Amino acid sequence: MADLNKAYETQINNILQKTGKSVPELRAILESSGLTKHGELRDMFKAALGLGHGDANALVHFLQESDGQRAAQAAGKDENAVVDEIYSGAKAGLRPIHDTLMQHIFDLGEFEIAPKKGYISLRRKKQFVMIGPATNGRVEVGINAKGLAADDRLLEQPAGSMCNYKVKVTDIAQVDEQLIAWIRYAFDAAG
Repeated sequence: MADLNKAYETQINNILQKTGKSVPELRAILESSGLTKHGELRDMFKAALGLGHGDANALVHFLQESDGQRAAQAAGKDENAVVDEIYSGAKAGLRPIHDTLMQHIFDLGEFEIAPKKGYISLRRKKQFVMIGPATNGRVEVGINAKGLAADDRLLEQPAGSMCNYKVKVTDIAQVDEQLIAWIRYAFDAAG
């Protein structure tokens, strides 16, 4: 956990350097925007300061002293309760895909699970995978790694996205050797 806190601190310091603004200046921008929703604030920082998605997202969490994991903990929810909530209702049918992915990922070694509002983040020294339902019929696996060969299945994401690649999974059969190999590559690179 100390490594993750150090990485988060480094990310915030890098954002301050990139923007040339102090924390009070950034907080003033946030407060004067009149925006209240996380996504709106994130998009505002992306546009106003030229930040990538991940940095803008981290900045909003930092300035509001919140993140999905702390919010879940504050609501008294543990990791399992958050995952149960993510895969409830119309998305309940996707839970077997999630569980199958996690069974394979647990075989890779030690990592931290950080539940967020609509997905889970898997981390070593840094995040290597995000898993969550994108629609009622599809789980998306975000993969943080560089140097993979994108194709029709492994979709490269724009610069500044939270993940370098995305894989859309609609059936347990798609949790195959290739997908696990991509995840293993990201796992190894994270740590």
